[in-house]
Amino acid sequence: MELLLDINVWSAFLTLTILEIVLGIDNIIFLTLMVNRLPPEQRALARKLGLFGAMFSRILLLLSIAWVAKLVEPLFVIMGHAVSGRDLVLLFGGLFLIYKAVTEIHGSLEGGVEEGQGAIKKGASTFIGVIAQIAVIDIVFSLDSVITAIGLADQVVVMVAAIVVAILVMMFAAGPIGDFVEAHPTVKMLALTFLVLVGVVLVAEGTGHEVPKGYLYFAMAFSFGVEMLNMKMRKNSKKVVDLHDTMPQKEQGLEK
Repeated sequence: MELLLDINVWSAFLTLTILEIVLGIDNIIFLTLMVNRLPPEQRALARKLGLFGAMFSRILLLLSIAWVAKLVEPLFVIMGHAVSGRDLVLLFGGLFLIYKAVTEIHGSLEGGVEEGQGAIKKGASTFIGVIAQIAVIDIVFSLDSVITAIGLADQVVVMVAAIVVAILVMMFAAGPIGDFVEAHPTVKMLALTFLVLVGVVLVAEGTGHEVPKGYLYFAMAFSFGVEMLNMKMRKNSKKVVDLHDTMPQKEQGLEK
């Protein structure tokens, strides 16, 4: 009861929830692209399993705070850089993310967008394979998220509550986001390039070069905003063409 009446606890809870949602953007993008490789009837279940996996992996890491603390301790030194367990997870996770994103981009570009999507669908992994790949990336993204949470709150209960609420919010958002990405090939390509960028950032952090997340999210938001403007422009252009095509020939002649 004392926790519920403590304004500092509520402040930490709200801050953590917002941060978990923001840090989960990368996770949603990857999950969306992987799930869209499955048949439509399997996507909802895969989405839920992926997000539940992200929630449980974060909670398990939180309950293993002592182990997480050891991950930031140096294991060995390479060229003056002390390499920790966290660095290795981020490095290999980033390389895996870059590989998956580049593979998807190559598949989409081979033979044109539509044909490429068909190629991806035909060569898509099994349901278990997709879930396994999502689980691997969940661990990579969860690690940074949990380390951030530990630094912002003292009570494990508050951290767990923030993670659960953030995952529920992402669960509601993942479906519409997935449908939107699937319906717009250019947005899908943009999302894939975002994943390459995220992978590069993870590799940089794994090698001791910290990159402020604010720059990354600003680049994502800016690029997405430009793409929304392009979509609006294409839609308006299509309306003009359709209107011109439906005009009587006589009116078109006068217009000329």
